[in-house]
Amino acid sequence: MSAEANRLAETRAQIAPWQKWGPYLSERQWGTVREDYSTDGNAWDYFPHDQARSRAYRWGEDGLGGITDDHNLLCFALALWNGQDPILKERLFGLTNSQGNHGEDVKEYYFYLDSTPTHSYMKYLYKYPQAAYPYEDLVNTNRSRNRYELEYELLDTGIFDDDRYFDVFVEYAKADAEDVLIQISVANRGLEAAPLHLLPTLWFRNTWSWKETGEKSELKALGNGVVQACVTNPELTDLMRDYYFYCDAGVPLLFTENETNNERIFGTLNSSPYVKDGINNYVVDGKTDLVNPDGVGTKVSPHYQLTVGAGETVVVKLRLTKSSPDQVGDPFGAYFDDQFAARLKEADEFYATVIPPAILADGDRANVMRQALAGMMWTKQYFYYDLDLWLRERNVTPWTPVIDKRNVRNSEWFHMMNDDIVSMPDKWEYPWYAAWDLAFHVIPISLIDPDFAKSQLMLMLREDYLHPNGQIPAYEWNFGDVNPPVHAFATWEIYVRDRERNNGQGDLEFLKYAFSKLLINFTWWVNRKDEGGNNLFEGGFLGLDNIGVFDRSSPLPTGGRLEQADGTAWMVFFSQRMFQIAIELALHDHLYEDLAIKFFEHTMWIAGAMDRIGTHQDELWDEEDGFFYDVLRLPDGNSTRLKVRSLVGLLSLMAVAVFPREAFTELPRLRERVEKFIARHPELVGNVHLPIKQGYNHRLMLSILNEDKLRKVLSRMLDEGEFLSDYGIRSLSRFHHDHPYVFYHAGQEYKVGYVPGDSTSGMFGGNSNWRGPIWMPVNLLLIRALLQLYSYYGDDFKLEYPTGSGDEKTLFEITQCISERLVSIFTKDENGRRPVYGGAEKFQTDPHWQDLILFYEYFHGDDGSGIGASHQTGWTGCIARIIQALGYFTPDTVLETISPGELVKYSV
Repeated sequence: MSAEANRLAETRAQIAPWQKWGPYLSERQWGTVREDYSTDGNAWDYFPHDQARSRAYRWGEDGLGGITDDHNLLCFALALWNGQDPILKERLFGLTNSQGNHGEDVKEYYFYLDSTPTHSYMKYLYKYPQAAYPYEDLVNTNRSRNRYELEYELLDTGIFDDDRYFDVFVEYAKADAEDVLIQISVANRGLEAAPLHLLPTLWFRNTWSWKETGEKSELKALGNGVVQACVTNPELTDLMRDYYFYCDAGVPLLFTENETNNERIFGTLNSSPYVKDGINNYVVDGKTDLVNPDGVGTKVSPHYQLTVGAGETVVVKLRLTKSSPDQVGDPFGAYFDDQFAARLKEADEFYATVIPPAILADGDRANVMRQALAGMMWTKQYFYYDLDLWLRERNVTPWTPVIDKRNVRNSEWFHMMNDDIVSMPDKWEYPWYAAWDLAFHVIPISLIDPDFAKSQLMLMLREDYLHPNGQIPAYEWNFGDVNPPVHAFATWEIYVRDRERNNGQGDLEFLKYAFSKLLINFTWWVNRKDEGGNNLFEGGFLGLDNIGVFDRSSPLPTGGRLEQADGTAWMVFFSQRMFQIAIELALHDHLYEDLAIKFFEHTMWIAGAMDRIGTHQDELWDEEDGFFYDVLRLPDGNSTRLKVRSLVGLLSLMAVAVFPREAFTELPRLRERVEKFIARHPELVGNVHLPIKQGYNHRLMLSILNEDKLRKVLSRMLDEGEFLSDYGIRSLSRFHHDHPYVFYHAGQEYKVGYVPGDSTSGMFGGNSNWRGPIWMPVNLLLIRALLQLYSYYGDDFKLEYPTGSGDEKTLFEITQCISERLVSIFTKDENGRRPVYGGAEKFQTDPHWQDLILFYEYFHGDDGSGIGASHQTGWTGCIARIIQALGYFTPDTVLETISPGELVKYSV
């Protein structure tokens, strides 16, 4: 067992709190819903970036490359000044949704290079220009561009020309669970020496200015470069004890308070000259009276004034520990360097147990996989949001009349109390959890920290998250929005992988807990999202943003309602996973057999409704096209199919479950009820694949698509003129490039055309695009489905790949080919270029840039370049699982698995 695995075991057994400290600091607290107390709900404008340096936050903190404890009480992060910027660089800058031609977007270059799951070793890189940061240029130029023009990026401003920038590396190594060694390395990439003010900053989150909290904590100088962090609030002492912060004894310490500068923000008097932006004003403006000469406060920065020679690297060492000066001795002696070297070595040893040997032998792929997993670890964030308190601060209570609270966000979620470390999609653009994103996050996370993966799934199902009516919260901007029901899928995937890891012993308590809560959520779906009572589901946009004809989360311009092919497919998928979980539990406890029967019947009712032979405009399946479409039901009783070839129709592929024959032979009552149900309801079962027909190795399969329909849908998906890109499966068929779908109503045209990159529609904001790009999570689900289908059909089932090529392949071979296309987004091609970076020459050719990987929100459908949020490692981090699978999978590992339907060996 590796040293890191031992630390994870000690964390699990509560022997040592190895995960107490981590990268849990947000990268943007400004512009969030939590900090919004406006009357119009415009969070971006109520608390803009320009106020962040001067205004204390209510619900969290943010910083640059920082760390914090698991309750965000004491924080550490970088601050930098190049002598040119108008303000200190204390946090990342980006555009708000109204400022950018493609929506909100961070305009910085930073990279998560490494992290172990206990954060015993972490590495981060920030690229800091030596010229003045072009704040106004970025805002004005992006604002002037339209949606048909490219985003104006920081590289486009020319600020990195001639390599006039610093590479600022921040590394963390834990000598023990609460002894964090910090090393900052500043490399000047330019041709001339350049000055840099380095201000590593330690501060307390402001917990004392609000009604429910008490005394202020204190930072105080002890001399010789030591600061003591004293927790004086008795309400917090169970969470935090005193710490000591060590830095160079000869460096001045700048103290101020983490308090709002009321004079600057609100035009009212400050109670003290020492406020949040005091250090900024001292360094940038030379106002020496704005830092406390007595060496006390709640925010402190040692002030390193460096001159870094051309090509030179300067190293600064710091330490944050519970050990007092009389205990620690020399804080930066040989012990410091030895511990750093040991943690890095142990990180390499740990990842050698995670990355397959075949991938390790390919350094480029190994680099991509490790950076993807590092990103998953770095995008953990402390999330604090007490909805009862927040709403009461907005003068909204549970008894406020509906009409008076309808313009207040989340006013039906009083029960929520979020006070946890949560995996975020991205800590700048999405510094709040998104429930369906998180279900994909746990797939790569489980490769390195299965306990954290399970805890994240259980978090969303806990009573202080899950609504009393059974709805899983969507995201901070609207907890009541509807996300696809993917948590049962994630629960099953994590369970079987954990079972494999533990020699066949699954965590049944985890599975029972999750199943009991998912049962409540399933009931919510059935009761709330089947308006017609016919097992055809709605659900709104379901994460697919503007892929469709209308904004599906808003009232339709035609009136009436949509019956959604994707909503219905998601519900078959949900029901199948619940069926699978119920069977597993029933094999250990026969009381669950009734629930297995229930979910078999639910699956059949929904699949049967979805998969009737479509000869009329009110049915989802179109026999002529061999595809599924949404159906628009009009107020006059007429119906029409909205014939857009998109993921809406492809998602039928994912609704497949494969079982070993023994799953039914060991549950005779289930088998009897299945046989009786099939006999009684021939109208439901005529066009779906039933679990009575045996496949390879006597396996059984339940699927929406029988073999004929499967071939029809796959022939479109594998057509390079439709869904198959060189870089994966597109979200919209390329057929619509020359043949856009047009719907007319009341003299207005509603058009859907293929757009491979950024959206040209403002339906959901500029960078919300499902029309043509490639999205990693849906590709993951399709790959998983193809593997399940292969485990049932074996080598006898072949298809043309690509469609029309004349080259037939098995489903396993097709899975490998699609996986290779996805991986090729990030890896170097024969010319040494990474498609993810498109025409950004700095990333393609510069040795200090070309091996740094960004995991974008989605990817251009034709050239593979990254689009949208540049650091949404969250679900794009699933590429780590796909790379790992390529290193392990063979046809035999799929076909000869003992329990194929449970994906014990290959749960992609």
